[in-house]
Amino acid sequence: MIPELASYVMSVLPPDFLARFQQICPPALLDTALASFDQPKAVHFRVNLLKAQSAVVLAQLSRSGLNCRPVDWLQDCGIPAFSCEAAQRELLTRHPLAETGEIYIQGLSSMLAPLLLQPAHSDWILDLAAAPGGKTILLADMMQNQGEISAVEPVTSRFHRLRANLQRCGVTNTRTYLKDGRAVGSLKPAAFDRVLLDAPCSSESRFRSAEPDSMAHWSLRKVAETAHKQKRLLLSAFDALKPGGMLIYCTCAYSPEENELVVAHLLHKRPAALLPISLPLANQSAGITGWQGKTLPESLQLTCRIWPDQDYDGFYLARLSKPLT
Repeated sequence: MIPELASYVMSVLPPDFLARFQQICPPALLDTALASFDQPKAVHFRVNLLKAQSAVVLAQLSRSGLNCRPVDWLQDCGIPAFSCEAAQRELLTRHPLAETGEIYIQGLSSMLAPLLLQPAHSDWILDLAAAPGGKTILLADMMQNQGEISAVEPVTSRFHRLRANLQRCGVTNTRTYLKDGRAVGSLKPAAFDRVLLDAPCSSESRFRSAEPDSMAHWSLRKVAETAHKQKRLLLSAFDALKPGGMLIYCTCAYSPEENELVVAHLLHKRPAALLPISLPLANQSAGITGWQGKTLPESLQLTCRIWPDQDYDGFYLARLSKPLT
């Protein structure tokens, strides 16, 4: 990163956030990660196979002047993901195919959680804190609208947005619930084959140097408050999981309090086991096993941190199982 850009980015990020970010991010990835807070990002989307075919969609987008390149490794995994230059963001987001749900604009990092959850067509899946619905829609797409998804969202405005997005995208295997996810584990114990918890977080990956409002809400106190809620949500998610089932916990935060420390709390309270995560990405690192003098379980190295660059937003992922006995 050029010195002038580095100085500018570092001057606008919250000082406490910056100090922690520099401490956690691998040195080899730090310059690119810091630069990403200032640079326009490419825009990504999926073809929604519940409503459209990739060849037809790409032909229509091309006629509209959009230059789309496939994200090859996600294509190989069965997810028809594509990328457009940042300058074409408005053209893509306003395209009629986005309005009709034939494409869904979604960050690449956001697609990773459903991919790692590996839903089967016969599964009953819990999507806890599901709004606005991008991951729910991808799960339904991967399941070809078979099986069943229970999508839970506690905030009324976000709940209605979730329902509207599901309807627009042709999702028919999902029931929505306006409910606090912290209660689901006791209401539906050991009921679901797989659980996805994309937890409400401090949204640190959405910080942008040109948008002061994106950072205005952030504080160490906010991180601590959010982490307290995340711990209760993750316990509920685990309690709702069947023995032998799989759970994905993820956030778009960098703070260890919202990531490794939340997972460590679950490992202490419940008989959860971490599963390895394998992704063909250069901008990833293993979860940390110590923070501010506190030693954390070594198994947290199996969790995954995605560091931001021109294509990916920052993200944290943990893949967990519940033993059969």
